[in-house]
Amino acid sequence: MGNTADFLHPRDEIMRMIERIYRYRMTTTSGGNISLREEDGTIWITPARVDKGSIRREDIVRVLPDGSAEGLHKPSSEFPFHKMIYDARPDLRGIVHAHAVAVVAFSITGRVPDTRLFHQARHVCGEVGFAPYALPGSLALGESIARTFSRGFHCVLLENHGVVVGGETLQNAFQRFETLEFTAKTVLKARLIGDIRYLSDADIELPRRIPPLPEFERAAPTSREKELRRELCEFIRRGYQQRLFTSTAGSFSVRLDDESFLITPHRYDRQAPAVEDLVLVKNGRREAGKTQSRASRDHQAIYERHPSVGAVLNASPVNATAFSVTAERLDSRTIPESYLLLRDVGRVPYGVQFQEPERLAAEVSPARPVALLENDGVLALGATILEAFDRLEVLESTAEAVINSRLLGDVNSMSDEVIVELDKAFGFA
Repeated sequence: MGNTADFLHPRDEIMRMIERIYRYRMTTTSGGNISLREEDGTIWITPARVDKGSIRREDIVRVLPDGSAEGLHKPSSEFPFHKMIYDARPDLRGIVHAHAVAVVAFSITGRVPDTRLFHQARHVCGEVGFAPYALPGSLALGESIARTFSRGFHCVLLENHGVVVGGETLQNAFQRFETLEFTAKTVLKARLIGDIRYLSDADIELPRRIPPLPEFERAAPTSREKELRRELCEFIRRGYQQRLFTSTAGSFSVRLDDESFLITPHRYDRQAPAVEDLVLVKNGRREAGKTQSRASRDHQAIYERHPSVGAVLNASPVNATAFSVTAERLDSRTIPESYLLLRDVGRVPYGVQFQEPERLAAEVSPARPVALLENDGVLALGATILEAFDRLEVLESTAEAVINSRLLGDVNSMSDEVIVELDKAFGFA
């Protein structure tokens, strides 16, 4: 897979990134700024006092190495700290600063999210730094942030302000920013449920021990495979748009036949997958030249054990994932639709998904089609990708309703008598 950003002009790359951040309500019309540094020291940055919801490519400001600016507007008033971070960290080429609500909640309480909540968050974001308050746009603020970045942090919370995230590319900076905000949201939700479980260093390293599958040279795709590739990409886009996973986490697959399935690749942006990016896995081998998701062995074990399963989804919707980082049970017996689609929600201990695919496959079935993966999101099965995706949506809606209900009073789950009635009426008895 090529990197489209390699061929984008800095104006377009920044414009697309600010549109993406604004669209997903991770900043406001006037809040935040984004920059990109070129090899020669030129810095491109969002302008001061321009609506983030309608920014144009010509609005992006170019600041030359000598400090002079070119463009229709003045550079962001917080340009000084961008420049100071770049000076302190020559390895960084992109910076995102925004006021995403969950990280702001941490910043105004003087705390930072613990990224040991998820292995992916720890690998993507690292440990999070903290910079004491200083006047926005001031030299003191720039020095404080740059000093924190110089200690090796990639993500720095600003006291009573927001967050600044740097990356080797602007895309990399965005991924860290998005992952950090997701982690912060999950912590906030989980605090309403119960005690939070964090991962050890050994836990965090488990996924890295999964080797890639051996390769095979594939034949030309059939019309059925082409159609399934298109359908799978559509649901991946839909899942990302609905915030059921982030750009760095989540694996969707669909069965092609008894020997093979299509699955999302390792390390790709889930916002806009292309049909050619998907990886064909056949008899435990991956198509040559591509690297499949680390979840491939789990999906293969599920397909082999359960012939009626046609799609398997790993995702990280924030409310359901909040249950996965606590010991609290996610009760699906809230409304008939939730129970009928989800049945009883299972729970899989952390590490099983990385070390014991057959055990994971035994934990789920068409009769028990969803499960929480401890500190690693959720798993949903279906006879089709539509059915699996429907279950994923209902799981997240159910989890959010249960969390919200705790602010009102005790949850009134449906009685055993009601469950028996539902089972008989819909043929589950």
